[in-house]
Parts: sequence; structure tokens; C-alpha cells
Amino acid sequence: MALSRNRRSERTIDYWPGFVDALSTLLLAIMFLLSVFVLAQFLLSREITGKDAVLDRLNSQINELTQLLALERSSSQDYQDQIATLRASLADAEDARTRLQQALDSGSGSATAANEQVSDLETALDDQKALSQRARSQIELLNQQLSALRQQIAALENALEASESRDEQSQTKIADLGRRLNVALAQRVQELSRYRSDFFGRLREILSDRDNIRVVGDRFVFQSEVLFASGSDVLQPEGMAEMAKLADAINELVKEIPSDINWIIRVDGHTDNIPITGGRYEDNWELSSNRADAVVRFLIDEGVPPTRLAATGFGEFQPLEEGDSPEARARNRRIEFKLTER
Repeated sequence: MALSRNRRSERTIDYWPGFVDALSTLLLAIMFLLSVFVLAQFLLSREITGKDAVLDRLNSQINELTQLLALERSSSQDYQDQIATLRASLADAEDARTRLQQALDSGSGSATAANEQVSDLETALDDQKALSQRARSQIELLNQQLSALRQQIAALENALEASESRDEQSQTKIADLGRRLNVALAQRVQELSRYRSDFFGRLREILSDRDNIRVVGDRFVFQSEVLFASGSDVLQPEGMAEMAKLADAINELVKEIPSDINWIIRVDGHTDNIPITGGRYEDNWELSSNRADAVVRFLIDEGVPPTRLAATGFGEFQPLEEGDSPEARARNRRIEFKLTER
């Protein structure tokens, strides 16, 4: 029986060493995998750090480009189109930066592509600098032209000041001549007023005191009935006799008034306000003008110089009295003689 136990013990297998070996192998594999993972993490960190450095360089370059573009933008207001082009270039750079940032974030970017983009941006910046240099040349040329124009304006201003000075002197002379002329005219008016007074006094003596011949202000007035029949422009015999006396007085006046006084006797025809119906006259205006013309022609026939006479018709539009009474209408039908300046 004891022999059987020994045999049973010899048949039992010991698995523990194999288990320990397997566990050791597994631990070694895990350690290896951890080492590989750490190494991969290290390499990945270095790659990301390198990309961050590239991104910083790109940001620095982009900042420099932005400063250069800002300087170019402030060079001249007249070249806004070129500045707009620079802004567009800056926007393209920002877009490129965004794309590079996205590429770095996604792990698909590369330093070579970024350098190529930076090179393109630098080329565009060089082109913009060349454009800016041409713009500065144009600005300098415009400044030279502006300086020449200012010199011309200064010369014109000097000429204008001289002209204004001469104009002031001329205005002073004109004002002095105007004062002298006014004084001379006033003297002539006084002389003419004196001759008018003498002329009217003489007419009063010649024509005697009649109710239908009177002086009104500076005019000598004949009632139309003295000279013309009703509705006619033909002088009556009585009117011719009165006009002959007037012609003699005017002829005497012509001899007395100096020839340098430019005077005339204005003959004004007036009617009442009764409209003309039928007959040879269209209206009262035509009748008054024809009567004044008839008087002037008679005076010319009596020897009065035509240059000293003028005929004017006023119709019913300059009445002496307002109203439709027979007395008012009779006073308004008249021929007036006025000694005045021409």
C-alpha cells in the first residue's frame, strides 16, 4: 500500500513553474509595448513642437507683413486702390494662415507647404512694394506740379491785387465825376426851372387869364374844347390862334436858352374815360396821341424846331380828377405842355 502511494505521488505534474514563466513573458511584452508607446508619444510631441515653432515663425512673418502693409496703407490717400490690393493680399495671407492652422490641427500640414506659402506671400509683398514705389514717384511728380500751380496762382493773385488797386482808383475817379455831373445837372435843372418860370409867365401874359387855359404844377394845360371839336384831332381856328401865340413864345425861348441845355417841350394828349364806339379811332389812346401829334405838327409849321418838341398820348389813364361827373371828365380832356430835359 505504501508502494502504491509512492507511485501515485510520482505521477502528479507540477504546473507552477510554467505558469510563472508565462506570466513573466507577458509582463515583458507589456513593458515592451509601454516603452514603444512612450517612445511614440515622445516622437509625436517633438513633431507637434516643431510644427508649433513653424506656426510661430509664420505668425511672426505674417505680423511683419501686416506692419508693412499698414505702412504702405498710410503713404497716400490718392492710392486707395493699391491699399485695397494690399488688404486683399493680407486677407489672402490670413486665409493661408487659417488653412495652415487647420492643417496643423488636423496633422495634415507640412513645413514645406507652409514655406512655399510664405514665399508666395513675400513675392506678393515685393510686387506691392514695387507698386508703392511707383505711387511715390507719381506723388512726387504731382507735388512738383502742385508747387508750380501755386506759383502761378500767387502771380495771378498779385496781378489781381494790382488790378483791384487800379479799379479802386477808377471807382474814386468815377465817383468824383459822378458828383461833378450831379452838380452840373443840378445847375442845369435850376437854369431850366428859371427858363420854365419865365416861359410860363410869358404864356400867361400872351394867352391872358382864361378858365380853360391854366398852369398845373410844371405843366401848361389847355382844355381840349379850346383846340378840338368833340371826337376830332383837327385843330379849330380858335385853337390855331392860341397855338400860334404859343409858337411865338417857344421861338423866343429857343433864342434865350443856351444851346448846351438839352431841353424839349413835351405835348401830352389826354381824354376822358368815355369809351369810343365806332368812328375813325380805335380807342381814347389813339385819339389822345393823334391830338398831341396835330399840335406838334402845327407848332413845327409855325417855325418851332422839331428837335425841341415831342408828342405823347396818355388816353384816359392819367386823369386830373377821379370820377364820372361831367365836370371831372371836362377837366380830364386836355392838352398839356411841359418844358423838361430830354
